[in-house]
Amino acid sequence: MSTRIAFLKGHGTENDFVIVPDPDNALDLSPRTVAALCDRRAGIGGDGVLHVVRSAAHPEARHLADEAEWFMDYRNADGSVAEMCGNGVRVFARYLQRAGHAGEGDLPIATRGGVKHAHLAKDEPGAEPGAEPGTGPVTVAMGRAVLPGGDVTVATAHGTAPALHVNMGNPHAVAFVADLADAGELLSAPAVTPAGAYPDGVNVEYVADRGPGHVAMRVHERGSGETRSCGTGACAVAVAAARRDGADPAVTGSPVTYTVDLPGGRLVITEYPDGSVDMTGPAVIVAEGEIDAEWLAGVS
Repeated sequence: MSTRIAFLKGHGTENDFVIVPDPDNALDLSPRTVAALCDRRAGIGGDGVLHVVRSAAHPEARHLADEAEWFMDYRNADGSVAEMCGNGVRVFARYLQRAGHAGEGDLPIATRGGVKHAHLAKDEPGAEPGAEPGTGPVTVAMGRAVLPGGDVTVATAHGTAPALHVNMGNPHAVAFVADLADAGELLSAPAVTPAGAYPDGVNVEYVADRGPGHVAMRVHERGSGETRSCGTGACAVAVAAARRDGADPAVTGSPVTYTVDLPGGRLVITEYPDGSVDMTGPAVIVAEGEIDAEWLAGVS
């Protein structure tokens, strides 16, 4: 194992990630290793790991190599594998831009949930001359929301609440509450009924209204606990809010946009008549350095 293992730290609306560039897929990132990297006291700390691999070098993404050069091998903080992470895609795109692998404009990224298309905006107006590139927002085409139907309820601080099942490449149960405090403690996974509704686990969102086309949310992400933000969750929330409000772009022919406030910031979600969903928000790289190879070998 190399004695120099590069890493970066980034976040999207405070959903934070350890970024591990590994173009040739040479590193063995076991679940235990990932959990150690994400440990906020004994490791680097993060809600997950963005393992940056060329699609052609990864067995799960080789079939996508003609569509997207880079594969986001995403892992939850507990080391488990996840299909997708919306905030992670934005930060992944920002890393590729910083590393010189991508410029402003459109960028396809392979994920276990399919190829996602990011758009790196130009730098914000008024930026200082010579400032680091990569200050503009990142938009990700998140694909189509699927609403499988079926009655689901989730636990709240005061009982239970009905939830809408929305799949954004990963499963979400979205419940509307009068106040976000009604969600209670979200470090442990909320109980979901029926028990077998999500055999692989589920992300649970609790949503409160803030005004027309404007909601706020808290989320328990499977494998990570309560996080400051969840991009796919914000998309699921916007779609669920639109249906609750009687808006379906496939029926009306007009896109619907919701502003979604999360503990870590704000995302803007638009659903189009063809069912596709766009998410726009910030993505920031905050640090880079090297992982001690001996420490990594020890935790592995």
